[in-house]
Amino acid sequence: MNTESSILGQVALCYSPFIDRNRAVTATRLTVFPLHSDAPLDAAALLHAIGTVWPADGGQVSLNIASETLLQDLMAAAPSVNLMVEVPAFMACDPVHTSALTALHAQGNVMLLKGVPLRELPREVLPCFKYAIVDLSDDRRLNESAVSRAQSAARSIPHVQAGITTMAQLDASFERGAAAVLGWPIDDAVPEGTSLSAKNAKRAGETDFQVIVELIYRVDQGDSYERMEQTLKRDPTLAFKLMRYINSPLFGLSVEISSFRHAIMLLGHQRLKRWLALLLATASKDQNLKPVMFAAVRRGLFMEELVRASNDEEMRNEMFICGVFSLLDRMFRQPFSALLKTIPVPERVRQALMDNTGPYQPYVELVRAVESESLYDFREAADRLMLSVAEINRAQLRALNVAGQLD
Repeated sequence: MNTESSILGQVALCYSPFIDRNRAVTATRLTVFPLHSDAPLDAAALLHAIGTVWPADGGQVSLNIASETLLQDLMAAAPSVNLMVEVPAFMACDPVHTSALTALHAQGNVMLLKGVPLRELPREVLPCFKYAIVDLSDDRRLNESAVSRAQSAARSIPHVQAGITTMAQLDASFERGAAAVLGWPIDDAVPEGTSLSAKNAKRAGETDFQVIVELIYRVDQGDSYERMEQTLKRDPTLAFKLMRYINSPLFGLSVEISSFRHAIMLLGHQRLKRWLALLLATASKDQNLKPVMFAAVRRGLFMEELVRASNDEEMRNEMFICGVFSLLDRMFRQPFSALLKTIPVPERVRQALMDNTGPYQPYVELVRAVESESLYDFREAADRLMLSVAEINRAQLRALNVAGQLD
């Protein structure tokens, strides 16, 4: 067993987004939980695994290491400068870590102070931190004495609000002056009995909602390419998107596309349905939905990767659809009981989304455990699916790598 495989079996990985004032996702937070507190962990192997998704010339990721020893080793291993490092306040206040922190800062890594320090930071350390991460629950309990104890650190470092789960919390955090928020604002209640009018449907997506749904239905029914082409012609923006997708490097095709029907034939039923699912979940112009779309794409890719080893193509396709569609109720402000009357999905997907039952539901729960950064829920979901932690971590990293290419 190589060192990378070994480290992926010794930690649990979870991820969440950094969101700016424009509701855009600017970076990913990767939380690393050691499974056994006394087991030695290889920081270099961890950095190598992370580098497969976020290479030195790639996007930014913030490392939230839930182990003081592993964090010390990781800082000493000189991580690439696109890796931001979160440092707990108690470590930042301890002079024993001053040299390591200042060296990392001098190298060019962004550092984030995690939590409110209870005493003043060493003078050399304070300039090392670009942001302070303050959890929403801690922020609510802050009082004047706590702020006084934090002294200059709490007042001079811009803060990132963590623990965000709803849009109301996100909005309130920015009103209080947060530079960014950290978390998944996807827990807002979906009103029962609402319907999506044609006007609101058009606003919800850049392309026509009904055309996308009808195409998904026609693919599901195995309709002729001619019928699908007739439907596609009703929305020029959707047709343009299809042509652009087929001619993109991601698709890897180098032939001239002679018609919409030709494009659909080249794509094939399964890939067309996959593309339409992604489009339905990512076409919204509403800025507030950017984090939801970010989550939906990663859910679909993650769930697909979790069953890749099964060699069951139908199951992989359905798991992808299940993950991508799992947040449609948030996007369109409709319960699944109403949405799934118009959007055809396989029965196993319907069971997971509408009834919280069926063979795919445990996978949805695993994804939610990863998003919530809950080690207990992660382990419980893994045990229920009889998947090893290493398998889950590898699937997660593969999914995040593909998602990064789609962004």
